[in-house]
Amino acid sequence: MTTGRRPAPVVPVPAARLTSLRGRRVIVGMPGLGWRGDLRADDAVVHGSRTYVPVLTEQDYYRAETEQLEVFAPLVPIDRVWVEETLPDVVPPSRMGKPAPLDAPPQRDPVRPEDVHSIIGRRVVQLVPDGEVRDLRAVTEVYLSDAGDSCVRVCTEAEWYRWALVGTIPEPTELPTDRVWLE
Repeated sequence: MTTGRRPAPVVPVPAARLTSLRGRRVIVGMPGLGWRGDLRADDAVVHGSRTYVPVLTEQDYYRAETEQLEVFAPLVPIDRVWVEETLPDVVPPSRMGKPAPLDAPPQRDPVRPEDVHSIIGRRVVQLVPDGEVRDLRAVTEVYLSDAGDSCVRVCTEAEWYRWALVGTIPEPTELPTDRVWLE
């Protein structure tokens, strides 16, 4: 049914190109120096003549959203913030025989769970008949089900971070690996 299909890659887009950033997954850094991901943004603010983006770790973002708390968010200049977009039909530089440029965070192509040493905690994309389900995390390694199928258990990101914050164990869903990719 969904085997053979590949989910859209994660493509970084400069935050300045977008109007709404609240809750979006972002990457921060500087070209040629390095990048940091697994962050969430709030809408940009202007101080003086500069525009900044409040940026939180994903754990702090989920804590603030779940518990309706105000949390400290460092302000990052907007020109150092990139939003993760999923854009179908993008050909990565690596498949064009070119190295990835250092002036932007790299595009992340989906990979099969079987091709990675360890997947616990990794971001998961589930293929469904009408598209993709994202914002999932793997809570097990790949294993064989009682029926002999290759499977992995996943939970939502909100459950993943609630587990870390308050110890509530998620109720994972078993998915066959032919419908699962890693971001």
